[in-house]
Amino acid sequence: MKIAEWMAQSGVAFGTSGARGLVTAMTDAVCYAYTVGYLKHLSSVGEFAPGVAVAIAGDLRPSTPRIMRACIAAVIQMKGEAVFCGQVPTPALCRHAFSQGIPSLMVTGSHIPSDRNGIKFNRAHGEFLKPDETAMREQDVDLPAGWFDTAGTLIADIALPEAFDVVPDYVTRYREFFGPEALSGLKLGIYQHSAVGRDVLAQIVTALGGLAVPLGRSDIFIPVDTEAVRPEDETLARVWSAQHTLDAILTTDGDSDRPLLADEAGNWLRGDVLGIVTAQFLGAASVTTPVSSNTALEKSGFAQEVHRTRIGSPFVVESMTQAALMGVVPSVGYEANGGFLLASPVTLEGRMIPSLPTRDAVLPMLCALVSARQSGCTLGVLIRKLPPRFTLSDRLAEIPTVISQAKIETLRAAPEEVAKSLGFLTACGPLLLVDETDGVRMTFENGENIHLRPSGNAPELRVYVEADTQERAGELLAIGLAAVSSWKQD
Repeated sequence: MKIAEWMAQSGVAFGTSGARGLVTAMTDAVCYAYTVGYLKHLSSVGEFAPGVAVAIAGDLRPSTPRIMRACIAAVIQMKGEAVFCGQVPTPALCRHAFSQGIPSLMVTGSHIPSDRNGIKFNRAHGEFLKPDETAMREQDVDLPAGWFDTAGTLIADIALPEAFDVVPDYVTRYREFFGPEALSGLKLGIYQHSAVGRDVLAQIVTALGGLAVPLGRSDIFIPVDTEAVRPEDETLARVWSAQHTLDAILTTDGDSDRPLLADEAGNWLRGDVLGIVTAQFLGAASVTTPVSSNTALEKSGFAQEVHRTRIGSPFVVESMTQAALMGVVPSVGYEANGGFLLASPVTLEGRMIPSLPTRDAVLPMLCALVSARQSGCTLGVLIRKLPPRFTLSDRLAEIPTVISQAKIETLRAAPEEVAKSLGFLTACGPLLLVDETDGVRMTFENGENIHLRPSGNAPELRVYVEADTQERAGELLAIGLAAVSSWKQD
């Protein structure tokens, strides 16, 4: 049966970053089949054969160990060598696998709730792109006799091997680039929650001379979304900052490839603002980012080229890689969730950091902290030096994807009419531009933006807004969410 049929039957489909679905739908058999299909595709492009190593890791969700075991079973059945890396950050896994030129996969649902999970596939030297997903869907996979019961549970005697430690080299990556005194004198909170990189992040801060203060560790999975910060996390950051007199608070999403950084007052910074600061600090010549990211990037004027893409790291990777091939370097990319990607190496003050063409949470947080120190100001003051453009986003949860997609198609067909019916013209004035790169992004004559897009990972509708002040952005977000909330009842 083709992977496309497995997807149709299970409902576990490709989203913006890998295959994701309900844990109940991600049976051992489904995860095994997807991994075999992945390896068959890599075999067709010369990146996998019997005896080739495949690196596997996962996050801290309760379902992750079971799914990793099913993936390892697939590698064994395909006669590959499973290199189990344990529960570590996605970029730590990728740094190791890319440096060795071997395939890798990460079992993670990223920021979505623990009743869901996913598998993020990688090629030997970079992320699995959309053409790879299309080709993988065409692979035929059959289950081996006697390995699974009728419910799709793996019954073959396959255990998780002893883990190979990829963390030391990941820590070294940052110590060698920034230096062992880069964070000296800084008192930095580490909001640990259930992020897989919670201990690694503290190690990195310490390795760079900072004082790491662990905060909010949880044994229960917490779905921290760096694009839609929970009210309780906003409150916690302000309380912790005052209580511990912190210079900043660092945290990540579940698989630790998306950063969330709070300034000295406990204000969480937007990921697309963090991306601008990082790209400027690194001296980027080419910057690639999705259409939803803050337009302060263009207004800052430091980049030779700016490229806008659909949302999802595969689109960012494809565009920034093309820029690097054209010789526009350093070529970097970032997403509105804060994940930062390097298509080419970067050298500063005689120190070089190698390329890492997948989302990284650590690099942007360190760049912002070091940039503030070099500027002789706090993190909050550094951010306020950027052109005054403010973005916010949130999600309308539990709206079936089919309904979101249908509503967006109606908006595409008659943008002015639908925008008027939603109250957007009353709120923002005449419609100036409509961008359909990903969903529908409406720019009004007053310069404000409202962007609606079905999530690629969960039954949610994403709402993004941009305005000249934080207060106005908040008003726009409330207007946008209230306007589309009726879609759930239609």
